[in-house]
Amino acid sequence: MDWLKYAIDYGIIGLLLLMSFVVVSVGVERYLLLKKIRIEDFIDRRSLELELSSKMHLIATIGSSAPYIGLLGTVLGIMLTFYSMGKSGFMDTNKIMVGLALALKVTAVGLLVAIPAVIIYNLLLRKIKVLIMQWEIRDGR
Repeated sequence: MDWLKYAIDYGIIGLLLLMSFVVVSVGVERYLLLKKIRIEDFIDRRSLELELSSKMHLIATIGSSAPYIGLLGTVLGIMLTFYSMGKSGFMDTNKIMVGLALALKVTAVGLLVAIPAVIIYNLLLRKIKVLIMQWEIRDGR
């Protein structure tokens, strides 16, 4: 079961850090696109919406799934702590608390990924809605 500790530390936290990198990368790319896009270049609303909302699903998916991935790591960490307690027959409270604290760190990392992802998603979505409204006002629809 020692492999599980490394899987939690490097696997799940590594996955969450990769997800965080994706959110920031896509968020910056979308922000730069939204700043420079010319709504006058689009003749219909659908093509404008398609261009504006591209890749937004990645940010939304990461923002909604990161807490669950963190929770999975916490559950696995708690299982590992209970397994160690059962195998040794007795553990002092220090080892139990350290094991549980280490398990909870994965949930914290999941939340640290999810919260900025949701904020970035909402800010970009607002900008997209404003651009679509500007196009509709300009086009008279």
